[in-house]
Amino acid sequence: MSAPVVSRPRGGTAAGQAASPAPECGLAPVVDAGVHTLVLGSFPSRASLARGQYYAHPRNHFWPLMERVLGEPLVALPYERRLDRLLAHGIGLWDVIGRCDRPGSLDGDIRRAQRNAFETVLAAMPGLERVFFNGATAGRAAPDFAARGLAVGVLPSSSPALTIGLPAKQAAWAAIARPRRAGELASDRPPRPARSTATGAACPAGLAARATAVGPGRPRLRPC
Repeated sequence: MSAPVVSRPRGGTAAGQAASPAPECGLAPVVDAGVHTLVLGSFPSRASLARGQYYAHPRNHFWPLMERVLGEPLVALPYERRLDRLLAHGIGLWDVIGRCDRPGSLDGDIRRAQRNAFETVLAAMPGLERVFFNGATAGRAAPDFAARGLAVGVLPSSSPALTIGLPAKQAAWAAIARPRRAGELASDRPPRPARSTATGAACPAGLAARATAVGPGRPRLRPC
């Protein structure tokens, strides 16, 4: 649920009181019809927003983790090729939050978060079976996806702020590459029911997604 918008008195801010920063908008989903596993983060870091790339901070463990889990040299590839290789493995990327106020890059700095509207994107993945959440903040949305009949799992954050070390994270993230088995994830439900209502606000004005060809028969969703 989106946090309420706090209204201000007319006439601007009081003397000595700084105006609230403009809300930040997240990145477009990276999915196609072949995705069976979706990885959802919380919200992109400043480095990711600046470059328009998921997990662009050089100290973030996401790409080294996926390299080890999938057994492919992803880190050395150009960004677009990394995305292509994830999609080839049936793995998609997006974030739970589409818009928020955040003075820094930490999840603890997030204010007035608005969730992405997932209906259109989920409809583009008819074979989606499971959703992994990158960290505890993103994982708060896990019950909503479990209620749709999807298997869900909350993984230790790939952020360098979580200092348990790459090997320990890898042990948990290895679940992404394993075939789905009953009871393997935090929730394993029957096939999901038909979708109906949207799950939340989108950024900036609905994130109406359209298919854009990125290879033979593989559309990727981009914001209109």
